[in-house]
Amino acid sequence: MTGVSMTIILSILMPLLGIFGNIFLRQHKNLRDTFTFLVSVLTFSSVFLVFLLTGGVQQEELSILTVLPNLDIAFKVEPIGLLFALVASGLWMLTHLYGVGYMRGTNEDRQSQFFAFFCVAIFAVMGICFAANMFTLFIFYEILTLSTYPLVAHKGDTKSVSGARVYLGILLGTSIVFLLTALIWTYVLVGHLDFMPGGILNGKIEYGLLPLLLGLYAFGIGKAALMPLHRWLPAAMVAPTPVSALLHAVAVVKAGVFTILKVGVYIFGLDFLAESGASQWLIWLAAISIILASIFALMQDNLKKRLAYSTVSQLSYITLAMALATPMAAVGGGMHIAMHAFGKIALFMCAGAIYVATKKTEISDMSGLGKTMPITFTIFAIASFSIIGLPPFGGSWSKFLLFMGAIETEYFVIILVLMISSLLNVAYLLPIVGRGFFISSGEGKEVNSIKEAPLLCWLPAAIAAIACILLFFYAGLIQDFLLPIVGGSL
Repeated sequence: MTGVSMTIILSILMPLLGIFGNIFLRQHKNLRDTFTFLVSVLTFSSVFLVFLLTGGVQQEELSILTVLPNLDIAFKVEPIGLLFALVASGLWMLTHLYGVGYMRGTNEDRQSQFFAFFCVAIFAVMGICFAANMFTLFIFYEILTLSTYPLVAHKGDTKSVSGARVYLGILLGTSIVFLLTALIWTYVLVGHLDFMPGGILNGKIEYGLLPLLLGLYAFGIGKAALMPLHRWLPAAMVAPTPVSALLHAVAVVKAGVFTILKVGVYIFGLDFLAESGASQWLIWLAAISIILASIFALMQDNLKKRLAYSTVSQLSYITLAMALATPMAAVGGGMHIAMHAFGKIALFMCAGAIYVATKKTEISDMSGLGKTMPITFTIFAIASFSIIGLPPFGGSWSKFLLFMGAIETEYFVIILVLMISSLLNVAYLLPIVGRGFFISSGEGKEVNSIKEAPLLCWLPAAIAAIACILLFFYAGLIQDFLLPIVGGSL
């Protein structure tokens, strides 16, 4: 076993240490939370070591177990997966610190159980990131679904349990009915499910059947929240905000669009999709999802639900990037995984900080809060600018590449869709900032007595917001890192 292989295995297994720490140290919360944070640091360090050893270049796969001929549980390094692993493991460190502040600030019960399942979810994400084939990815994809169900249902009340059932029902249902069917069909056609540059389906399937197989993948990957199979995401907002922040702004939803992008690049192949025209219907469905979800976001008064519908819209950018099937769009979709992750996690953390400090969840009740919680609302503004795509914030570059991809394919209506979407982003995000800073609440002393949430509730969000700015200036490094997935040039 090579050094790279050992480091990959270490990156995947390291989060499991956190489970034992939360079990055996459950009576010592300070020691428990410190140990779990150290595990998150070691996980990120392991992933970063993989980056240093490989530079993201495709490596020989590490096979763990052969289940059927040419169907292994196997792992390897490639650029999209390594980028996702760096983002997810890096944000786990921030979210654990935030989670400690939030869970203690709200006096949540069963905190050891909560953080233990969190560790299982990160383990699943690491397996997804380094999966060498769709079979391995599918296994860890399902582990992620099952491990996050208890997190969504954590509060144990009727509303939480109901939301968790919707979450589990849609994600398991789409996987079993659509995604598993797609995997079996692909295996029968090709004889394996390996991720290969240029795809594996060219010459193996008739053009007329290709849109159907793509549809099975697109709707089977329910975590991508493509309409009309998006309802699980708003339903999951009943979870504590740390769950919303990492698992629904980064890990779960990003696992969905990450899988969509991997399927497009390594199973179908961008050239094959472009040549066959099989993804044209998906372009329009993604465009509709982008606009409708933004409109639904605008209609929500509950802050977390507004952010949830925003996520549905933003995820569809990445699905659109795959469906456009051009190198520029694909790289833009990969970049958007990172850009959106930092912006959206900061927004969710701000929502949680507001709740910890004020117990307010409705936007209409947040008038004047920016004057007493200026740090939180400033962070919210910075993250909003990145989600909107304004320079100098990271989100501007990934959206720019999507614009260029639409121009390259001459889908000029999609350019209009992206412009309208950005205006809708402004409409549902910036009024929250404006209400906080410029509208008086009329509650006088009650509002003036409100202070910022505890340090651990806003400091991780501040770090994520700073990253939104830094990503603008270093976006070229991410673009160059992802270029190998499209043959090395745009």
